Amino acid sequence: MPIENPTAIDRRTYLASIAGAGTASLAGCSLFDTGDDNEVSDVDDRRARELAEQFAPTLYFDKNERWFPTDPRPFESDLDGETIVDGFDALDGYVDQGGADDPPAPTGFYNVVEYEESPLAVVQFWFYSVFDQFTANFHWHDWELLQVFVDTDTEESQLHVASSHSRKVPNNEFLDPERTRPRILSELGSHSSGLSTNDDAEHFQRVQLDGSVADITNSVIDGIDAVAAIPLAYGLPRDEGFALPYAVPELDGKPFYEHDRLPSVDTSNLIPEELTIHSFDELQSPPNLSERETGYRFDYQDAQDKETDVAYELRPSADLEHIKDFIGPQLSFEFSIPEFAEDAVASHITTAGVPWKDPRYQNPASDISEPEHRQALADRYDAIGEPSPVSQVAAWVTNAVFEEDAPEDEGLTTVSSPLEMFALLQSDPEAVPTFNGIAIVQDVPAGDHELTINGAGVAPHSETVTVTEEEAVTPAGVEGEIPLVARENAVKMEIDPSEADSDLRRLRVEDDFAGRMYDAPLSGSDAVYIHTGGAYTTEVRDSDDEIGAFRVNPDDQTRVRVDNPRTGKAPLAEYIAEVAAETRDEVATVESDSDDDDDDQQDGGSEDTAVTDLKDALDAVANAARRAAAAADAGERGQADQNLDVVIERLNRVETRLKKATDSLPESLTRATSNRLDQARRRSDQAKVAEKLN
Repeated sequence: MPIENPTAIDRRTYLASIAGAGTASLAGCSLFDTGDDNEVSDVDDRRARELAEQFAPTLYFDKNERWFPTDPRPFESDLDGETIVDGFDALDGYVDQGGADDPPAPTGFYNVVEYEESPLAVVQFWFYSVFDQFTANFHWHDWELLQVFVDTDTEESQLHVASSHSRKVPNNEFLDPERTRPRILSELGSHSSGLSTNDDAEHFQRVQLDGSVADITNSVIDGIDAVAAIPLAYGLPRDEGFALPYAVPELDGKPFYEHDRLPSVDTSNLIPEELTIHSFDELQSPPNLSERETGYRFDYQDAQDKETDVAYELRPSADLEHIKDFIGPQLSFEFSIPEFAEDAVASHITTAGVPWKDPRYQNPASDISEPEHRQALADRYDAIGEPSPVSQVAAWVTNAVFEEDAPEDEGLTTVSSPLEMFALLQSDPEAVPTFNGIAIVQDVPAGDHELTINGAGVAPHSETVTVTEEEAVTPAGVEGEIPLVARENAVKMEIDPSEADSDLRRLRVEDDFAGRMYDAPLSGSDAVYIHTGGAYTTEVRDSDDEIGAFRVNPDDQTRVRVDNPRTGKAPLAEYIAEVAAETRDEVATVESDSDDDDDDQQDGGSEDTAVTDLKDALDAVANAARRAAAAADAGERGQADQNLDVVIERLNRVETRLKKATDSLPESLTRATSNRLDQARRRSDQAKVAEKLN
């Protein structure tokens, strides 16, 4: 059945929690490898085999999975005297030998090491698939890793670490598991490993429910009032009620399966069409997609039971170490970035690398992404060093939608998104998925980075984020929130600082009801997608911290441009005049309707007079603000400030008259007028202290 939109979350309830969240590491990188971990040594073959058989996991796959764990050796070839596995050979050979209908050579590979001078061993399980068709980071070959940290004195598991999807996303981890044999829920296409620890073996459970245990013990993001606290781990989106569309990789501008080196491969060997999109840009709204359903269950052949669908063989990874590389050409897909001339980024990884060249192979603790878990092992075993700090960029990605309590097409709110999106730092070639709407990009070096958020059926968002060495977490967006807009409602707003008479440095966009929607540095021509149903204040700041504000009402346009983005008294005063006049005209419409009713009923009253008084007060503000702007443009600072004093006094009169007229106005217009009044007051104060006249 289609995924339903999760309960909407009031905007910004979680935002302060981002800065308070604990640091976490990369999944699959040596982020917490501080150099303090002891060396490891190999465990003898017999003991290694015993441990591998004891902890060999059960694997649950999506019913739509196409590429299951196999042995890469049948696809070996020679390249310049070295043994390699070519992506074309592996994928075409896998399909030719049975593919998804009859998975060939189901195999898991193990590597067992022990930390020196410490009773701590680690059993690594490496599973190879010939292809990864995840939406953003598809590639030839795919290696997934599960690690079981074992106390060799007690024979008890200390920690399960399931590496999740990307080097930039926190792993799924569980400290002190009671279950000896791990269970893995493999994500469709990407094979990312979700842990299954609770009693419901076939479904991922991020948090504790009804007294049951959660499937992970990663630390949580505190402060989300409307939902349970969200542990920082990738999880399993389609099993958690979030849609996750898949894309078709391209090679040389065509679907990759059309290549002449893939004669056995066609669309039936890819993720099914009903879960697939061919273009982010062609969709006008996020798609509805089905939830995850379990298909094949894989078990180690000596541990299978009546529920096993496929039995896999266990082999030591040393059997593969003669393979020097897993190769394949770079694949691509669109990843738009909102600029004046919109770009597409298609720089993605080509293969997943070679496990035995990976730092984790010789130091498994380097893959622990949860600092509390590493700290727990460090407290128990001298061999493990304490966690080191790491920087990360974090944001909550939401949807901008119509606000029911706003005037028609003049106000927005933001709600949680039912669709997972993708985050990309342009300094890094790898896009990372959100989980539960949270984007985390980890191990980000200090400096300025261009962050883009994109997804199916939404307009892309791009901004500059500044990462410092002092801050562990850098919230992106507005205090950590990035609202996206469905393409069917998207308007591209452009601003060109080269047209300004000062050095513009920052751009902010505020909706009358939703508040700030965009706030980022401005270093050149910029473009921001806004919702056609909003009413916006666009603010610019220059290098002298002078401010300019401009009114933007996109209506039915698909593109708007902020012309002559000036800073100083004059543009601020012009903005106040425009907002006051806009609101006056809307109040006048109510007054006109009231006059028509009076003509019919021959019965006026004080409430009708209150509406007229409010309209007149707004008109007075507009006139005074225009005089202030004209004086500022003429270089008459004193006269401009005198008129701004009149503006401020008349804004106070608007507030008084709004209270008297409230019962005669639509509630939506009352709220809009109040919100704009607050905005006008703020801009009046800014105009008064502005040094620059125009």
